[in-house]
Amino acid sequence: MKIIYRLYFLFFVVATGLAQQAGNTPKPAAAEPPHKVDRATAYYHYAMAHMYEDQWSVYARSDLASKAIDEYRLAIEADPSSEYLNAGLAELYAKTGRIRDAVQEAQDILKRDPNNLEAHKLLGRIYLRSLGDMQSGTGSDNVLKAAIDQYEQILKIEPDNADDHLLLGRLYQLNKNLRKAETEFKTAIKLQPDSEEAITTLALLYNDEGDAARAAQTLSSVPDSARSGKLYSALGYTYEQQKNYKNAIDAYRHAIELDRDNLDSIRGLADSLLNDNQTDAALDQYKIVAEANPEDAKTYIQIAEIYRRKGKFDLALENLKKAGSMVQDSAEVSYNVAAVYQAQGRFDEAAQVLQDLLKKSEKPDNSYSQEEKDRRSVFLERLGAVERDNNNDPAALETFRAMLTLGDENAVRGYQEIINTYREEKQWQQATDVAKEAVGKLPKENDLRMVYALQLADMGQADEGLQQVKSLLKGTSDDREIYITLTQMYTRLKRWQDAEDALNKLDQLSTKPEEKQYANFLRGSVLERQKQYGPAEDSFRKVLAGNPQDAATLNYLGYMLADRGVKLDEALTLVKKAVDLDPTNGAYLDSLGWAYFKLGKYDQAEDSLNKASHLQRMGSDPTVQEHLGDLYQKTGRLKLAAAHWERAIEEWNKTVAAEIDQDDVAKVQKKLESARVKLAKEDSAQK
Repeated sequence: MKIIYRLYFLFFVVATGLAQQAGNTPKPAAAEPPHKVDRATAYYHYAMAHMYEDQWSVYARSDLASKAIDEYRLAIEADPSSEYLNAGLAELYAKTGRIRDAVQEAQDILKRDPNNLEAHKLLGRIYLRSLGDMQSGTGSDNVLKAAIDQYEQILKIEPDNADDHLLLGRLYQLNKNLRKAETEFKTAIKLQPDSEEAITTLALLYNDEGDAARAAQTLSSVPDSARSGKLYSALGYTYEQQKNYKNAIDAYRHAIELDRDNLDSIRGLADSLLNDNQTDAALDQYKIVAEANPEDAKTYIQIAEIYRRKGKFDLALENLKKAGSMVQDSAEVSYNVAAVYQAQGRFDEAAQVLQDLLKKSEKPDNSYSQEEKDRRSVFLERLGAVERDNNNDPAALETFRAMLTLGDENAVRGYQEIINTYREEKQWQQATDVAKEAVGKLPKENDLRMVYALQLADMGQADEGLQQVKSLLKGTSDDREIYITLTQMYTRLKRWQDAEDALNKLDQLSTKPEEKQYANFLRGSVLERQKQYGPAEDSFRKVLAGNPQDAATLNYLGYMLADRGVKLDEALTLVKKAVDLDPTNGAYLDSLGWAYFKLGKYDQAEDSLNKASHLQRMGSDPTVQEHLGDLYQKTGRLKLAAAHWERAIEEWNKTVAAEIDQDDVAKVQKKLESARVKLAKEDSAQK
């Protein structure tokens, strides 16, 4: 500080001397102009202003700021034409929060000199600063447009500044003028080809537009050797948008190698691992984030989600409690608590939590924004599922009906849930009636039209249903979903060649890895239904080669092997893995019980099959009942076996033809009749 003062002192001496020298100069005979320029005095006051400004920046005392402003004014009075002094005063106004004065000063400069770069930059900075402090609305829109105008003017004066092009592009993006934003980002890259900031910003723009492929192409244009942690992180995010989680995982790992302290990359890695069903690996990464930032509620919510999936409900609730202590009255935390309660079978408690969320978000006049509608729809959908799991179908249907008033995608999901509820109760006509109603109310929703077509086929109107689906084909990539539905319909109708033809079309339209995997899964299921077990196994193994964590495929292949009594140890391993990924899935638990049964491990089989029968209405699944009957017969409890076989027949009798294999029904009927004869003989012998 002493050195600074000495420099100022020397400057003052020189400036004062100049002022005195100017004062001793003989006055000209002519009259003085009204605003005589006195640069020596201006320099002196500028030096004083600069000193006070520096002191204000150190001590933050308002009196020092006021003195600096007064000195600037005196300097300008001595040299009114100095744009440098005017700009300095305007900048000081901005620094000290006198925004109105700063804007006025800068605008006065631009009136005198429209191409004054510093004044334009000052106004641009002021508008940017104001944007950051404002909430969205009319006022912020006006400030955004003012900022855009200033940076457009700046680039007319200084067209080769890559940073300014980048900043203007971001302003255009904020203003939703994406084409102009793209142009500015590309110009910045052209001016500075190695600008990682410009490249990643352009890629993120493409991501926001939903063009993740173009974003990946932009980022990949940078050679591996030149990529930083930030660029790899952006690449990971881009692959996430494409649902290409394996590439996302790889990119995030590279980002972390280059910058081990980047929590965003670690969190991105954790999210991608979780989406790829690598739950243990994801949990390890979330724990790293939680340790580095123990106040991050979102991380504890994700950890709780993993524990819920793994069936470790106490740990899930413990982490949700941590998250709740950091964000009071968090709807996200409460919603996840309800999900855990539902998985635990604590249906009344889950319903109460969700009803409280709905009450808190309720508006008496129903004047909801789209975001508020979407949020309420999520709460209603979960509440309906809870009521359905609790065997309270009237309440479930009423809740799903409430989703219809929220419009758009919310209404579509509401109708689908109502149809699913009726189907689970084997109320086929009611399901068909609702599907017809849905198509009438939302005729442009192809998903609902295909659901209605499936219902028609199940109700014996196969040709009409198929024709309705075929009418949706447009000869574009959007036909992929339609061919999936056609494959499913032909399979249920046992029209195998038609199913094969639809599958071939589906293959042609499946370009992404996950699309190819699903096509292989469908092919495997079609082949298995035809009892072509070898080719079916090959198709399922292709899926698992690309995604070893695909729970549905693990379960299907494991059950198919176990049911045939082949490769039983592998079958058990496959099904166990599926259950680990989704421990509350009744179908997977049934497969696990059946694998244990085939291996002769009857105690474990009984435990798994009983769990399955009490989950997700699996008690009404005839296959589960058949398996329990076979288990009880094998373990010498024939009366129980007969009861479960009888229940299996009853459930099959309620089921539409498309879901029944008559060979299975005949087999169970034969076992039941044999058991009845044997039990009758035993009763007769006892008498």
